[in-house]
Amino acid sequence: MGEMTFPDERLELIFTCCHPSLATEAQVALTLRELGGLTTEEIARAFLVPVPTMAQRLVRAKHKIKAAGIPFRVPPDHLLPERLAAVLAVIYLIFNEGYGGRGELAAEAIRLGRSLAELMPDEPEAHGLVALMLLHDARRDARRVDGELVLLAEQDSSRWDREEIAAGRVILDRAIALRGAGPYVLQAAIASLHVEEPRDWEQIAALHGELTRLTRSAVVELSRSIAVAEVEGPEAALAIVDRLDLDTYRYFHAVRADLLARLDRDAEARAAYDHALELTVDEAERRLLERRRSELAPA
Repeated sequence: MGEMTFPDERLELIFTCCHPSLATEAQVALTLRELGGLTTEEIARAFLVPVPTMAQRLVRAKHKIKAAGIPFRVPPDHLLPERLAAVLAVIYLIFNEGYGGRGELAAEAIRLGRSLAELMPDEPEAHGLVALMLLHDARRDARRVDGELVLLAEQDSSRWDREEIAAGRVILDRAIALRGAGPYVLQAAIASLHVEEPRDWEQIAALHGELTRLTRSAVVELSRSIAVAEVEGPEAALAIVDRLDLDTYRYFHAVRADLLARLDRDAEARAAYDHALELTVDEAERRLLERRRSELAPA
């Protein structure tokens, strides 16, 4: 079998960095730092760890590369699949950082994702990732209006990019036709349901349940709780949230605050909003949390 021709030089570099001798987390962190243009602080936030911890991991990864003489070259095409998980994670983390406000990073991630799908046309997760990014990106103009963050339930759907939604769904159909049922395909299916009106919260909750089973991710379970709140009520959702170990994750406290407010437990909701504010660096997110906190009954 011949050498694989890469459609994108930066994608080639990402595959080169994602060497299997490094732990997947180290591959992702190092590639984000060296090629994705993210700072150590941004990467630490993405991994939910303190900045010094992430800095140490990056140093150790670089030392391991040097000490082991790991070759930085394009792997032969039959070895590409073993690096796919790390490459997908890198691209999606770049997108997420861009989706938070840096549009050029989101656009770069979508471009890299399309190149990856072109490189590996029979990999459903590659198509799933592209679909997921397009379906999220379609709501960009509605998510931030005049510098203010607008939650999905309050967004003006006329501001959604319908062409991008349609493109994302076509690519999602391709992933499903390839018998895709991995994490990115599931997330894309959830994102597709979120741009339907009315939303099928039972199906969204069920897909999140399957995603939790696959990933064992507390963050996914936190997302499931939001859907459960719509189906079974805030008390059932809070029972899920209170089992999670996500104390350093700002959205954990924000979701918990919202559920407590819906249960008229305003003092506890206020404390949860305070925790979320302590962990939030984005000014638009801070203003949204402060507005939500101000809507609670006076102490």
